[in-house]
Amino acid sequence: MKNGKNTPVCKIEIVNEAKVKEAQKSLSNNPQILDMVEIFKLLGESTRLKIILSLIDNELCVCDLSAVTDSTISAVSHQLRLLRNARLVKFRKEGKMVFYSIDDEHIYKLIEQVKEHVEE
Repeated sequence: MKNGKNTPVCKIEIVNEAKVKEAQKSLSNNPQILDMVEIFKLLGESTRLKIILSLIDNELCVCDLSAVTDSTISAVSHQLRLLRNARLVKFRKEGKMVFYSIDDEHIYKLIEQVKEHVEE
């Protein structure tokens, strides 16, 4: 049987209480769920994802990121502030220049795994 969106579903409704309780236990003891949701929301916006992808192997300034994403400097600055607040990107100053890069290896790995999944 399929629902209205052509997704296969069970023909009968039987709940495995033991499996449900185990799954609920793992969710109820996970205070990071909301933080994880915020990261996925941030990465779900195309300009922010383009910024992250551009920074995977590069350290770029706001002007560079503006050119790469075909966005205004103001728009890129706003997106970078959101990404920085979530600790997805970091910056360093060099004289009058500010360069951005990926904050840590976790973000790099996350993006690489998503890319691999999409390519399969």
